[in-house]
Amino acid sequence: MTLIDEPNVDELVRANIWHLTGTDRDLVVDTGLGIASLRNELPNLFENNPEVVLTHGHLDHIGGAHEFDRVSAHTADQILIPDEGTLDGTALAHSLGLASYDEPIPDVLITARPTPGYEPSSYRLLPPKNVHWLSEGDIIDLGDRRFTVLHLPGHSRGSIALYDPADGTIFTGDVVYEGPLLDTIKGSDVRAYATSMERLRSLHISVVYPGHGDPFGPERLHAIIEDYLTKRRAIA
Repeated sequence: MTLIDEPNVDELVRANIWHLTGTDRDLVVDTGLGIASLRNELPNLFENNPEVVLTHGHLDHIGGAHEFDRVSAHTADQILIPDEGTLDGTALAHSLGLASYDEPIPDVLITARPTPGYEPSSYRLLPPKNVHWLSEGDIIDLGDRRFTVLHLPGHSRGSIALYDPADGTIFTGDVVYEGPLLDTIKGSDVRAYATSMERLRSLHISVVYPGHGDPFGPERLHAIIEDYLTKRRAIA
């Protein structure tokens, strides 16, 4: 398992890219902001017929999707016609509805330029070439590993996780991670989020590979879930 992130990006949009090698094909979970070319910088991601799964449609998870021949995503999120995308902190906060975000958002969401002369104002999201639409219960088969698609709306309408019931591994995207969970932004739903959390609580999970931050185990997972449900129970 390899964790890839974009170190010169503000933590608000510094999402994880997970790369898992399989016997028949590799798994790539999410594709970052797409500021620098994944194909140029990480050509190994493209070598073993990768299954590229987008956990949801926010810019920090789909930015590099256009570089792959095909990606997979849930039908409920806007992938083929993405938002324009921006590295302007104020503009992003406005477009996502981040009024309740607790941390200060910088004016520019990157701290270094990927190439000389790069202008952050030129950043745009490009649509993927080809999308395979996923639904609840679909199987991602790598040969030696099989992951089940779980539809877990709340953060976005089409948020999904990839779960291996054989060993309890799960890729959660932005459904669960260490840090403030965003459930009042554009396209989010507190009631649906609470239901998704309760579903996660019922599963045998050994390790969480989240959309932001480091992996963690079941004890921390359940603590995050209980904290969320306690705070949101009155709303949900």
